[in-house]
Amino acid sequence: MKLKKAVITAAGASQRTLPLQMLIDRDGAAKSALCIVLEEILSAGIAEMCVVVQPGDQAAYVAAAGEHARRLQFVEQHEAKGYGHAILCAKPFVGDEPFLHAVSDHLWVRTKDAKACAQQLVEVAEREDCAVSAVQATRESLLPNFGAVGGKRVQGQPRLYAIESVLEKPTPTEAEQTLIVSGLRAGFYLCFFGMHVLTHGAMSLLEARANTGTTAIQLSPVLHELSKRERYLAHEVQGQRYDLGVKYGLTQAQLALALSGQDRAEVLTQLVELLAGRD
Repeated sequence: MKLKKAVITAAGASQRTLPLQMLIDRDGAAKSALCIVLEEILSAGIAEMCVVVQPGDQAAYVAAAGEHARRLQFVEQHEAKGYGHAILCAKPFVGDEPFLHAVSDHLWVRTKDAKACAQQLVEVAEREDCAVSAVQATRESLLPNFGAVGGKRVQGQPRLYAIESVLEKPTPTEAEQTLIVSGLRAGFYLCFFGMHVLTHGAMSLLEARANTGTTAIQLSPVLHELSKRERYLAHEVQGQRYDLGVKYGLTQAQLALALSGQDRAEVLTQLVELLAGRD
């Protein structure tokens, strides 16, 4: 498997403006969140990218992409038929090829000395020649925010798991019954990271659901079905995801970028001064 293309979803009603927000990147430069996502994908060696947007949003996204706009193609999601449907809208772009998928309302920060998160995921998918979802061990209280997977560790590869089940935003009871993974800390589950390498098989399952007339096509049920049909892995990425859409999400993402970059010492000093000045 060789990945050449990426699909970024940005048409969700609560998602569409988040990629346009400005932040300061690790290198100290002001960039849109979209630009940071695009550079994350470029770090994995993928230069052909498609952004799924709502009608009328393309011009704003072209402006936010800056110098990377020339690399982008756009497709519009004309009806709000779900996350899986948004990915399906990009089928003419990806054809029968496997592709990297990334959400537009997350940012990712690798751990020190690790490769970029997208690069880690792509290298695993190309080596294993199958669909792979990036995951992060996540505490139980955050289950309402993420899809989660259950499965078994791949022998000899401590960060790799063979997926057996996928649930979207499970309750703690559902997770305890279905998604326990040996070796994780108690109360933690493998939740999606906002990045997937998807195969033609996954796109075919999305298309099949669309052909049934389903009003809302979600991704997690399709990935659960994919795990029953073909080899499908989860990779625990060395890094952290930051959801821009949650309360203080932009603030957390900005702090994470700043504290992992060249201005770390300056930012820490400012934080200490801010805390010291509180009444």
